[in-house]
Amino acid sequence: MIAVQARTIEATAQLPAGSDNDGPHVGIEFYRLLTGCDPAEADIGADDDFDRHVLASILAAAVMDGGSIAERAGLSEQEFNNLLARHFPLATVRAFAWMPRPVSEIDDETMMVRDLLRAQRSTDGEVGHWLAAMVARRAMEPNHLWEDLGLRERPELSRLLMRHFAPLASRNTKNMRWKRFFYRMLCEDDGFVMCTTPVCTQCNDFELCFGEESGESRMAERRREFLRGASDHVDGVR
Repeated sequence: MIAVQARTIEATAQLPAGSDNDGPHVGIEFYRLLTGCDPAEADIGADDDFDRHVLASILAAAVMDGGSIAERAGLSEQEFNNLLARHFPLATVRAFAWMPRPVSEIDDETMMVRDLLRAQRSTDGEVGHWLAAMVARRAMEPNHLWEDLGLRERPELSRLLMRHFAPLASRNTKNMRWKRFFYRMLCEDDGFVMCTTPVCTQCNDFELCFGEESGESRMAERRREFLRGASDHVDGVR
């Protein structure tokens, strides 16, 4: 069974972006293949377990987007393979990151956010290094950042940033949306003023920066759609 799942996931690495990726359930299946449990059941009490959950969530979100998993996750093929070997040591999973490839060209915007995060790291080791690149790349996607990281809720993103990038995250004292906060920090570091008003409460864009970031996680939404589709199919053949 595992070998069959691995071949399915391997195939998704080559599908074009926007393709169905073997159905809406593929992100959850990939997370389960990596961790042995569904995202909703993940125990993240310990920091190491939390890190593993975050890494699996980002990779699962990248799988759901189609195309190259490594590129969508913000990693080189070698970094991707190293991450899998260290945190998800399953030979059947490592098999589809089979050959090192040239690192895809990183756009300037992604590089700026990545370098901002790496300069503010609060943990040693490869995880923080990888996460800086992964968060930066996923920040280029259109949804709330916690959603495009595949996380279950926004507090998981806040915990991730406070754990691995505490000097930066601790400056977000007003609970600004994290994407907006990153760009504000980049502007301030370069001596620019991003905002047109000196006080946030007087700004017409207040909701864009501080609005609520709640909702259903991408994987939970996909699972619900999958189950609804399966139920409709059963009803249709009765």
